[in-house]
Amino acid sequence: MNPLRSRANRLQTRKGNASAPAPLDALNPAPQPGDYAAFLQSTLPQQSTGVARHRFGTQRVWLKKAGPRHAMWRYHLLAAVAKAFRLDVLTPVPNPGGEAAIEIEARRLRALGELGLRVPTVLAQQAGGMLISDLGEGNRAPIVLNERLDQAAAVGPAALLAVWREGLDAIALVHSRGSYLSQAFARNLMYCPDGTIGYIDFEDDPGESLALAECQVRDWLSYLHSTAALVHAASPRSAGGQWHAVLADASDEVRERLAIAARRVRWLRHLPANRRWGRDTQRVRAVARLLTRWYSPTFDPTTRSAPLSRK
Repeated sequence: MNPLRSRANRLQTRKGNASAPAPLDALNPAPQPGDYAAFLQSTLPQQSTGVARHRFGTQRVWLKKAGPRHAMWRYHLLAAVAKAFRLDVLTPVPNPGGEAAIEIEARRLRALGELGLRVPTVLAQQAGGMLISDLGEGNRAPIVLNERLDQAAAVGPAALLAVWREGLDAIALVHSRGSYLSQAFARNLMYCPDGTIGYIDFEDDPGESLALAECQVRDWLSYLHSTAALVHAASPRSAGGQWHAVLADASDEVRERLAIAARRVRWLRHLPANRRWGRDTQRVRAVARLLTRWYSPTFDPTTRSAPLSRK
């Protein structure tokens, strides 16, 4: 072999290797343990869904990705309903979506966490998304309160009311610390492995457009809306006693606004009972029937034999 040609080939090979791009792993090394920001940065572009659970080392984490911004027209109907019934608590709270929703949720999670409430920890945040902790412990995942309610309903009314009361107490705890939730539906209350109830889903902030008392009334009505059908089918009178017992510690303004809401939605108890009208119609009907009974002048929350309103 020609020595000059061999040397030229070696030089050409070295030159080619020097100009070749580095492997992707070298350019984007795997995040080191505890480097949540790097994990978020590398995982966010690969995630196609809005919310997904991931494993980062031995830890379960959730990545929330900014979605498209929400159109404001969708809130006009609810605004009209709130105005028609003179119910400020039903005034729509816009969820802006996009990066703004990520910013709102991160801010609210930090604020509630500082109050000592059980919420996911914000591990990392950037414009397009955020990484938050899981509310479970080790291999034990939290249970959505909705699931616990369904399980308890299968056992019987007493079991259902016990679990339902846990949700009431969890909301009352937030209010006792001078705050509020956002969408206080049973699906957003998480029963943690240690028995504590945690809170999720804060993409909007009612406090930006409503007074504190109105925000707290929204919490109560949201929880009732998501559980009324079960409660009404099980033990509405006993549930009324639980409702008033918990609300005894609420502010006078909150209790007054709930009583006003009960009077103004009375007619909704006459909505059709037929299931073909949809689940939301049945839920609203159940809420109206419960509030009508619980705020009737003849209702005594201290006894289970309280007469039912037939009006």
